[in-house]
Amino acid sequence: MRIKMVDISGKKPVYREAQAYGKILLKKDTIDKIRRGVVEKGDVLTTAQIAAILAAKNVPNLIPLCHPIPITSVEVKFKVNEKYIEVFTKVKTTSRTGVEMEALVATSIALLTIWDMVKKYEKDEEGQYPYTKIEEIRIIKKVKDVNVK
Repeated sequence: MRIKMVDISGKKPVYREAQAYGKILLKKDTIDKIRRGVVEKGDVLTTAQIAAILAAKNVPNLIPLCHPIPITSVEVKFKVNEKYIEVFTKVKTTSRTGVEMEALVATSIALLTIWDMVKKYEKDEEGQYPYTKIEEIRIIKKVKDVNVK
């Protein structure tokens, strides 16, 4: 079987946007540490936000057949709940192909960064993570608008 990048040269650049979502389940005490800003590694949500933006910009280096595209905006927002943190990303471009992978990767990396920064607090006595879980990563909205300039 031959593998190739899809040829998009005949497509016209148009406004495209993808919004992704995911969440990470954490211990209540860990959420409290994040809220109070006392996580040893530093500011969890700011670090996760920066990681997500970098991830969106580097998707063609991570997923072999993704086209490099000009990302015009990456927004990362968090909703901190009692037992989990939700991550919402929005990625925009004016390109010949969509930004779904960029939004999904940004969301995934934000969640993984949160996990990495708080894993010390999530381990049980045996060093396992019985409660910590990343779930529901998905695209929640996709826009393709030829009328947006």
